[in-house]
Amino acid sequence: MALDDYDRLAGAVIVGGFDGLVAPSELLSRIADGRLAGVTIFKRNIESPLQLARLVDGLVSAARTGSQAPPLVSIDQEGGRVARLRAPLVELPPMRRFGEYDDGSLTRRALALLGAQLAALGCTTDFAPVADVDSNPANPVIGDRSFSRDPHKCATHVVAAIEGLRSSGVLACAKHFPGHGDTELDSHLALPVLRHDRARIDAIELPPFRAAIAAGVASVMTAHVVFEGVEKDLPATLSKKIVTDLLRRELGFAGVCFSDDLHMKAVADRYGIADSAVRSIEAGCDALLVCTDIDSHELARLALAARARTDAAFADRLSEAGGRLRAMRQSAPPAPITDAATLDAVWRSADAVALSAELRARAEKS
Repeated sequence: MALDDYDRLAGAVIVGGFDGLVAPSELLSRIADGRLAGVTIFKRNIESPLQLARLVDGLVSAARTGSQAPPLVSIDQEGGRVARLRAPLVELPPMRRFGEYDDGSLTRRALALLGAQLAALGCTTDFAPVADVDSNPANPVIGDRSFSRDPHKCATHVVAAIEGLRSSGVLACAKHFPGHGDTELDSHLALPVLRHDRARIDAIELPPFRAAIAAGVASVMTAHVVFEGVEKDLPATLSKKIVTDLLRRELGFAGVCFSDDLHMKAVADRYGIADSAVRSIEAGCDALLVCTDIDSHELARLALAARARTDAAFADRLSEAGGRLRAMRQSAPPAPITDAATLDAVWRSADAVALSAELRARAEKS
């Protein structure tokens, strides 16, 4: 079936995961013809840095062949327990350690080095830093991924991390808006509900996000969490009150808003992939993460295209979202290093050696 403008409008907002160490031919085809805006990389896609760089080079070639904007190549590389890549890349400690050291220069330098290494592999967006305030010791999913239990210290290091990544040409993403730090459930497995009033959200959850926006962060990722002080019935990802009214209008965010993965049970078990995709775009999200398999990318895309064909206002919203994501893709084109010797030298740079030694010394003192 021939593609039409609605197919490409829908594809321009989908960022997907896939299985294997080689990009499937169907995924390359979707990048080439505009049915997929980019990919997110997981451990299942990585055998070695050189293999990953060459995989990304294939994605870039597919987009070029189809005269598309460069693909978005994203990864969750926070440090600590959330790191898709390990040695020979720099292995950063959990962000909580940086909050405890409370040295903004160190945070900035560490994330700059990480950004330079990610850029060498062709990764253009890091889904970091976590801007959640770890205000609940029973939280099963955030914990030491957060810089601090203090919102203002957290904000300081969120900004330093954004600046570090940006200095190396990698786009940061502050997550999980408007804050996942006080939940007692993991949104991968269930739908958390926070009953705080708006005053509490303003005081604790929002300061790091306000700081990230003021620092010009390229993107923000939503939380699959219900915030009853703003919207009683819907998780943030699907809430226009949160994404459009709070994030866009009140906080003034003009960058790309990513949904968290639509396969997570907090939304998938209640709405399914297709309905979640439509609801997320209606709420104000610009880029939809569909991380499990390539069939689900298409399920989401077909639902978006079908809705756009019958609803002009939705088609306009889809066009706005895709335009925002396309501008982001064009601002940071992947440039993977595919020569083995040149890539190997990246891990042995003077900056890498010095920072690793400094982090070891800090850890021994703490």
